[in-house]
Amino acid sequence: MKKIKIIGLSVAVLTTIIVVSGFATSKPSCEKEKTKPVKVMEQKQTVNMFVTHGHCSTPFAGNVDNLKVDLGPKRYDGGNPLENMKISFEIDPNSFNTCRGDDLTERVKTPGLFIGDNDEKITFRTTDVYTMGIDWYQVNGRVSIKGVEQDVKFFVTGIRNPEDIKPNSLVLQGQLNLLDWGIDYDKIVNGKSDPVPTKWMYLNMRFGIC
Repeated sequence: MKKIKIIGLSVAVLTTIIVVSGFATSKPSCEKEKTKPVKVMEQKQTVNMFVTHGHCSTPFAGNVDNLKVDLGPKRYDGGNPLENMKISFEIDPNSFNTCRGDDLTERVKTPGLFIGDNDEKITFRTTDVYTMGIDWYQVNGRVSIKGVEQDVKFFVTGIRNPEDIKPNSLVLQGQLNLLDWGIDYDKIVNGKSDPVPTKWMYLNMRFGIC
């Protein structure tokens, strides 16, 4: 009987050690997940743009550099997974290319239009994000053209598969008032100013996220 009690006590102690050991090894894994560093993505891609004259439009595309999408910390409270995202990118105006021949492409790349004296890139960085609806966001930020920064407002739409809990790609789109940067598009591209100057440039791009 005494031997049975000793065996039983040994089994109980061993079981307790195994259970405690299991909790001890699983806890760091949970802590590591909570403190997982923010995911930042860098991609090479293009952006689509066009300038409208009311009766017609001039479409062109450009190369995007240093695209970074910071999704913010992972959510555990069931909240919107992208409400703290930050987006930044650069567009190289020297890479602009139109679909209407080399002559128009060269005019769109005329120094003084989007290309400044110091060959600066067009840049964007997020300042605020507002949730407008499911997978729909207003993204405020700062755009720099030829080294001059102005406030802008873009809209971002999330694209997801039906079974996903968050988008796998985003579509960013918006418009820029070129007069905010002192750009007389008609004079530089067409050789003379218009009585009602062309001012709106629209942009659109889609990029994947994790």
